Amino acid sequence: MGLNCGIVGLPNVGKSTIFNALTKAGAQMANYPFCTIEPNKGIVEVPDKRLERLAEIYNPKKIIPTVMEFVDIAGLVKGASQGEGLGNQFLSHIREVDAICHVVRAFEDENITHVHGKINPVEDVSVVNYELILSDLDSLEKQHLKIVKSAKSGNKESIEITQVMEKILSALKRAEPARSVDLNPEEKKIALKFNLITVKPVLYCANVLESELKDKNTSLVKSVQALAEKENAGFVVLSGKIEEEISGLDRAEQIEFLKELGETESGLDRMIKSAYKMLNLVTFLTAGEQEVRAWTTLKDSTAPVAASVIHSDFEKGFIRAEVMNFEDIDTLGSPAKVKEVGKLRVEGKDYIVKDGDVIYFRINA
Repeated sequence: MGLNCGIVGLPNVGKSTIFNALTKAGAQMANYPFCTIEPNKGIVEVPDKRLERLAEIYNPKKIIPTVMEFVDIAGLVKGASQGEGLGNQFLSHIREVDAICHVVRAFEDENITHVHGKINPVEDVSVVNYELILSDLDSLEKQHLKIVKSAKSGNKESIEITQVMEKILSALKRAEPARSVDLNPEEKKIALKFNLITVKPVLYCANVLESELKDKNTSLVKSVQALAEKENAGFVVLSGKIEEEISGLDRAEQIEFLKELGETESGLDRMIKSAYKMLNLVTFLTAGEQEVRAWTTLKDSTAPVAASVIHSDFEKGFIRAEVMNFEDIDTLGSPAKVKEVGKLRVEGKDYIVKDGDVIYFRINA
């Protein structure tokens, strides 16, 4: 599944530092706006301790995690929706992602200039959000003009589309994002076709100094958290500087370093997991002597749909799914024991795949 998350924010908030740590892809960094012009893309592994445990049990030749793509989008500034600072180009890149990770500077450092000369996370967020809202407003007004004639002539589908458009337009005109509009499931499906930026789920990422990581309760961090809660968005705190430092260490050294900071997992691991969850995804696993592997499917996928993630032909040829819970394998120590106690389930086409299912698909070749 090609799902991706765009990293946005004002210039100099730590976006590229975090992206570098995420992907070790070496996005260009400089202490001034617009140093990142083309969006940088990086594929990252989704952390999953279940893979290590299954590898202990199955002793496979390969371990393959599931992955997500992150896109580092150049710093937005005031006026981006009017084309300021190559703004339109950046906005078109944001339209192409599935979710947004909004990096917010929540630290003071006189050596790093702030694009507005003062540190105010709430204001920073509102500048970026306002530009995204203006861009959506412009796009949706144009779409509305095109369809309104068809709706006036009585076309049922056009009337439904127009009604959803008008609900969203009135929110955008109040400077509220499209995701704040209360839509039923059918209306949500229609809204997705408008290709709006502010309908996408958001994860706010408060970037702090190393010295502030232990305390995560500074007034700047709290202001970002309050914003996230108000918007019903995701929220994580991390230190881009620390993440960059530990990205070059091996796993054991990272764990040791984090332990000294009083952390059990890195900020990036929390960020990746939060973005993954926000995209409404679940992980199912396959395990055998050849490989232990994590796969991604949308929440509420049926077994044949999940099987199609492995190979497109598997949906058509699906016979049944033999399912074990990861917890059962973990507790009992082997798939044979899971079968012995009668916890292996045989499921059909209507089975809804759950996070942590270990599945063997029977397929009609």
